[in-house]
Amino acid sequence: MNNYFYLILLFIGISSCKKDLKPLKKTIVIVAPKPIIEFGFDIKDYIVIKDTVKKDETFGFLLDKNHVENPLINKIVSNSKTTFDIARQLRVGKPYTILAKKDSTEKAQIFIYQPNKVEYVVFNFKDSISSYIGRKEVKTVIKKAAGEITSSLSNAIEEQGVNYNLTFALSDIYAWTIDFYHLQKGDKFKVIYEERYIDDTTSVGIGNIKAAYFEHSKKPFYGFRYVVDSTKVIPEYFDDQTNNLRRTFLRAPLKFSSRVSSRYNLKRRIKHYNWRIKAHKGTDFPSPIGTPIIATANGTVTKSAYARGNGNYVKIKHNGTYSTQYLHMKKRKVKVGDFVKQGDVIGWIGMTGSTGGPHVCYRFWKNGRQVDPFKQKLPAAKPMLDSIKPLFFDYISPIKKQLDAIEYVKKEITIENEIKTDSLEVSKN
Repeated sequence: MNNYFYLILLFIGISSCKKDLKPLKKTIVIVAPKPIIEFGFDIKDYIVIKDTVKKDETFGFLLDKNHVENPLINKIVSNSKTTFDIARQLRVGKPYTILAKKDSTEKAQIFIYQPNKVEYVVFNFKDSISSYIGRKEVKTVIKKAAGEITSSLSNAIEEQGVNYNLTFALSDIYAWTIDFYHLQKGDKFKVIYEERYIDDTTSVGIGNIKAAYFEHSKKPFYGFRYVVDSTKVIPEYFDDQTNNLRRTFLRAPLKFSSRVSSRYNLKRRIKHYNWRIKAHKGTDFPSPIGTPIIATANGTVTKSAYARGNGNYVKIKHNGTYSTQYLHMKKRKVKVGDFVKQGDVIGWIGMTGSTGGPHVCYRFWKNGRQVDPFKQKLPAAKPMLDSIKPLFFDYISPIKKQLDAIEYVKKEITIENEIKTDSLEVSKN
């Protein structure tokens, strides 16, 4: 009887437990795929076609191949001319991206062209026609490098694994202070500079050089980037004693050249004239055809013409004392009356006129007489005001310590820090 009673109680307990049990609700979580953004578009929404422009391919050809009708192509070209004339400026080898419909038509809706690593041009004709130029985010990284010259500055920089354009940047800073055509084995350099990147890894070139040190013929040459005029915000380079490194004239009409093939020589024998003595009143800088030729100082173009011996040439009057001339150009960029600034491109290396190879013959006039530019003592640029010098010394003090602390270790590049935007050092005068 007792056992029977316990069985009844157990049955009642189990029944009551079942009443308390509630069915579990199933929760379904739908996770939306993360957007993949390129050029401001979620490319998951499109068929993506990436390629580079091939020879004989036009904008119209590329869109026609991707199912865009000819009338619409003409409208896109016409409506976008003020932004970017794609019909004229499309270049072989440049990358492009097409975003097309994800349906059976696979019709292109957006065309993105990249004229360089930083900029891109968007042609959006999905609903209406629009176009604009975008820029990728550029990250600026501060770097340090050092090297010793064994053969040339460019080789020394290449040995460090540094961006080759640093060669040109350094040669610009020391364009008059150091004769880069006569560097010696054992000369050394140190530099603190900016390098710019997109996508964190793709270099898009050298930015500003913040400070540099060059040891040439065992003599030290410092260079510090500094803005002395806060209203104009134009940076210049000064040594550690406030001397301006710039001169009224650059040493050469090329950004950088490994050598001078022929100097000013009044008793030179010339192969082109069967080795007869013929005065050479210029300085020859050889370089590949198409290399830009630059004005060595500010001035006004007085001649831009072709002559039998000179070929295509340009002459610039800089002031009442000095004029310069540039011979054998492939093509001239300036015309008579143009005002040019120091460093402006005025033409390109060629072989026109009487010449045995591609070069620019650089001629220099002082008071109407042709002279050797390397033997002229030319004035420096405007000196730093005494009132600014204390500010300058305060500014360069920590940078000079950083520069002096860099060791000459092969293939060593150290990253100092990262900055998002360009900055200029402005004196608080």
